[in-house]
Amino acid sequence: MPAKIIVVTQFKGGSGKTTVSMLLAGTLARRGFKVLVVDADPQGTATRWAAAAPDDVPFPAAVMSLSVAGSKVHREVAKVAEDYEMILIDCPPAADSPVPQSALLVADLALVPVIPSPLDLWSSTGIRQVIETISQINEGLQARLVINALEPRTSLAKEVVDILSAFGIPRVNTALHHRTVYRQSAVFGGTVHLFGSKAAPAIEEVERLTDEVLALLGGKGEGWPRKI
Repeated sequence: MPAKIIVVTQFKGGSGKTTVSMLLAGTLARRGFKVLVVDADPQGTATRWAAAAPDDVPFPAAVMSLSVAGSKVHREVAKVAEDYEMILIDCPPAADSPVPQSALLVADLALVPVIPSPLDLWSSTGIRQVIETISQINEGLQARLVINALEPRTSLAKEVVDILSAFGIPRVNTALHHRTVYRQSAVFGGTVHLFGSKAAPAIEEVERLTDEVLALLGGKGEGWPRKI
């Protein structure tokens, strides 16, 4: 059966798209799924992330660059969909890019990372409108917000999290907190699991997020392999 396709998209740069893409992809691969990350961002951050891994400990998921595919990303992904169980597409942070619209046409799930600040929330309205439009064509598309870089002790973060409930896209229960280890994962070309017990809170967050993603995808067809 073809892969389940997750599109990670947001029009505002710095929201954590690549972090969410690579941590999810790496965790899914660690659980035994055959995973592909499609780097559709001209900045090539996902590609550089995987390339930073040492030869003896490669990044656990495959990474393919499709940054020049533009509006044909969905066609290129369809060509390899039978070769993988999970495909994550890291989209560029640009409102004028045709990539998100193209990728969402074949997606089972759209994840929209958002940093809990008014500016980031305002910037998310554009991608919400795109998701709503594409959902009229891809009727099976689900969408969820993923809170990233959360600092829960700040009053601003609490207020924005409360506002998100009325945003129009539901959010996953798991939030990724502001942690240095997420940036370190990119430097070393892996996931937070590389850092062992000292990264225990981050590992727990990422594992919970992975559980939620699998649960969202689990109801989309018989025979879907559950490897939790």
